[in-house]
Amino acid sequence: MYLRNAWYVAAWDHEVARALKPVRMLDEALVLYRSTSGAPVALEDACPHRKLPLSKGRLQGDQVECGYHGLTFDASGVCTRVPGAERIPHRACVRAYPVVERYGLIWVWMGDPALADPARIFSVPNWGNPDWGVNRGDAMTLNCNYLYMTDNLLDPSHVSWVHQSSFAGAGTDEVALNTDVHEKGVTVWRWLLDVPPAPFYAQFLKFSGNCDRKQHYEVHWPSHAIIKAVFAPAGSGGEDKPLHPDTFVMDSYNFMTPVSSTETRYYWFQMRNFAPDDAEVSARFANSVRGAFEEDRVVLEAVQRGMDEMHTPNLDLAIDLGPLRFRVRLRNLIEAELPYSAPQSANAAVG
Repeated sequence: MYLRNAWYVAAWDHEVARALKPVRMLDEALVLYRSTSGAPVALEDACPHRKLPLSKGRLQGDQVECGYHGLTFDASGVCTRVPGAERIPHRACVRAYPVVERYGLIWVWMGDPALADPARIFSVPNWGNPDWGVNRGDAMTLNCNYLYMTDNLLDPSHVSWVHQSSFAGAGTDEVALNTDVHEKGVTVWRWLLDVPPAPFYAQFLKFSGNCDRKQHYEVHWPSHAIIKAVFAPAGSGGEDKPLHPDTFVMDSYNFMTPVSSTETRYYWFQMRNFAPDDAEVSARFANSVRGAFEEDRVVLEAVQRGMDEMHTPNLDLAIDLGPLRFRVRLRNLIEAELPYSAPQSANAAVG
């Protein structure tokens, strides 16, 4: 079902404070909090005694006290106190998960802690670049399997029908797609030449008239994506050509965290190559993007219901090549993972 040796987004950084925050990821219950130094901590959300969620307990300094019988656990999952006991049982421990804070997000490694390399977190090259504006992003929960979302984010063709008032535009319904499989994932892309700009983007362009537009949909295993929108003056775009000085570029970063087989938590933010300090532009981006993603939500939740209730097989088309290749490789990666016993008392902080 899931690739466990991978980083997943557990929360926005501002959602994790000096309080116990329960989250669910990959069908596992976790509790998040910050230590007194401000470092994020992620523990199994179940006291080993009677499995009461630790999130129903209390934060005592850097440790979590169970709200049922007072068993207390430090940030590495080690039990430091069992009230009334002469000694602490060796099984009195909880799993601690490696955690990294990056790009305003809290990332948790769900697999073998020995493999938790922060360098494997999705790269955002222009993060911190003063020439690029940032829409700090949002999140939503969708009642669908995360793979329907990776399908959607490897499918430029759906834009013509789902996002007609925002991201769609002339030429987005017939131009053939290119599909590349690479080391990190799959990319589906195409150039649309000499077409009117899409409604959402037209308001931000530095040029008038038609454009050359690139749709770049790239998803990395297990479920992280960058969607690049490139709009250049007509006649100046195309693969391997230098970008015209007035070219608009928006990079949309999308992170899907499976909650269960039918629920996904979706996080995103956008970066743009103009108006780096314009809060009004960021607000317009945020509102428009949220509206478009709500359109996706309606479709994807209906797809989940339709696939659950189908009485005849579904049909795959040529436009599904990217999503299908992504799924095949992801399944191979999942099957290749070896079972492991996670250390219960190792320090899980990762720099």
